Amino acid sequence: MGSTAPRSDTRRNVILRFLQVFGLLNAVALLTLLLPGSMRVKAETERYYKNFPRFSRGEMRKRWAMVIDLRRCVGCYGCQVSCKMENGIPYEGFRMWVETYEYGKYPRVRRLFLPRMCNHCDNPPCVPVCPVKAIYKRGDGVVLIDSSKCIGCGYCVQACPYGAIYKNPDRGTSDKCTLCEHRLAQGLLPACATNCFGKAIYFGDLADPNSVVSKLIRENKVHVLKPEMGTDPMVFYIGLDEVLVTGAAGKIIAISPRTGIREVNSI
Repeated sequence: MGSTAPRSDTRRNVILRFLQVFGLLNAVALLTLLLPGSMRVKAETERYYKNFPRFSRGEMRKRWAMVIDLRRCVGCYGCQVSCKMENGIPYEGFRMWVETYEYGKYPRVRRLFLPRMCNHCDNPPCVPVCPVKAIYKRGDGVVLIDSSKCIGCGYCVQACPYGAIYKNPDRGTSDKCTLCEHRLAQGLLPACATNCFGKAIYFGDLADPNSVVSKLIRENKVHVLKPEMGTDPMVFYIGLDEVLVTGAAGKIIAISPRTGIREVNSI
């Protein structure tokens, strides 16, 4: 005879399905934390988040990372388009996108093209907020979302300081860059790196001192986005004007396919 699920687990699943069907996803996430067994799930999540291997602590044998040389980026949107085609991203969604920043005063106005994506952080803030443990970090540092577990509550969307997670309208679950993990499994580069017209996107193993990303970081001054957040992002930029990060640039006009045209203080 097969084992039967505990009555409390069955009741929880029925309630979760009922609320999900009626679109009350935030209520689902909150209810998950309140139902029997939630304390155990929360403890497991916190323990996992605290103890999973981190490159910053020297605990990872392989650590995929990306370096983007903005001196070579021409704003062709090849990375954005190839990402959509490779991964079947809906029109409204973006796993990778290119933003344009205009700043400075005439006659010294400057323009910067900035490819953006999930930073696959060493210390990802999206992981511990998921009430159903649908988002996780692999042993090689790739942060993924298990769509079969995701209930679309949007907690990870709110937790990401880079705006890299969105709700897939076709599936109703959270979605983001996976570094084309299906291509990595075949020994291939992510689609964006393969199709970059200006050869500005580099991908490799940061744990290997002889990899292309390790050499670029060693030989060039690099910046990461929002370093003050303590996420230890693994997407590094060469040629990123420091005033854009610090907010010293003054008025910055940001042009994004996701949010349109807006004025920002920093990126």
